[in-house]
Amino acid sequence: MAGARSYVAIGQWARHASQDTLARLGFHPRGPLGVRRPASPSTVRRVLVGVCPGGLADLLGHSPCGTESVSVDGKTARGSRTDTTAAARLLSAVTAAGRTVSQLRVPDKTNEITGFTALLAPFDLTGTVVTADALHTQREHAKWLVEAKNAHYLMVVKGNQPNLHAAIKALPWKEVTARRYDREAGHGRRETRSIRTLTVTGLDLDFPHVVQAAKILRHRTDLKTGKLTRQTIHSITNMTSSQASPQVIGRIARAQWGIEAIHHVRDTTFTEDASKIRTGHGPANMATLRNFAINTLRGAGHHNIAAGLREISYTPFTRPLDLLGLPVTCNAA
Repeated sequence: MAGARSYVAIGQWARHASQDTLARLGFHPRGPLGVRRPASPSTVRRVLVGVCPGGLADLLGHSPCGTESVSVDGKTARGSRTDTTAAARLLSAVTAAGRTVSQLRVPDKTNEITGFTALLAPFDLTGTVVTADALHTQREHAKWLVEAKNAHYLMVVKGNQPNLHAAIKALPWKEVTARRYDREAGHGRRETRSIRTLTVTGLDLDFPHVVQAAKILRHRTDLKTGKLTRQTIHSITNMTSSQASPQVIGRIARAQWGIEAIHHVRDTTFTEDASKIRTGHGPANMATLRNFAINTLRGAGHHNIAAGLREISYTPFTRPLDLLGLPVTCNAA
């Protein structure tokens, strides 16, 4: 939050921190003069390379309790690639409000499917809708969410499930009366979305607990070039029509697309893809710290993360600690 992007930069910030700041961070006075000494850059590196990334992500994540939906998606930290190892693939869970719940690194030579349940298992998801892209539209995932976590799902259906995809596409969408239209403009484009939902119980779709299907048509116009793009998205859910109207389905689906905004902030504002941190758990733990910074800034009311970081930069040794709620100790007062 104070602008550090590397182990060295974190060490430089610590070296310039006042005794009051170090006291708030928990550094103890040493020697006859009672001087607090900050961690060196090598200590910062050693800790962040070695500490358990899953535990740190769970500790610093935002609780999903009470949130309407949680979205799951992966991101590659491109700068972490070496000549002998692939770039770190990080699977994240993010709330509809844009706060990261947790994150884990997908083991090399596997894919995100293997990390889905491990990512969400520590959390109470009762009544929460878990959304995911087509890669995670897996029968075992759906059964686990409904039966083990007492949660709901909204999953995208594409060609990786050919029979299910064909069955959803063949539904009588033109006859559907349950519809919702949304329009919005921003970021240089104008978008119109049409959401249709259809109850599919009794149609033998061969997918656990499925109750409704949804068809979302997105028409997007680039206001600068006038280019029009069209996208059709099919989804399935275990929620009934009384639990999830077309309006609700559209809102939850939009939250799933919002996870890309988190990835964009990490790349553009925190320059994650340019980071050359590669060793051990360093890439995952630094990504967790970026998520934690975004969570903290959004919790403080900063919708624009770059603007929030600029505001903090004016008082880099006090404002971050204030946002984290670290008390001013008696010795530091």
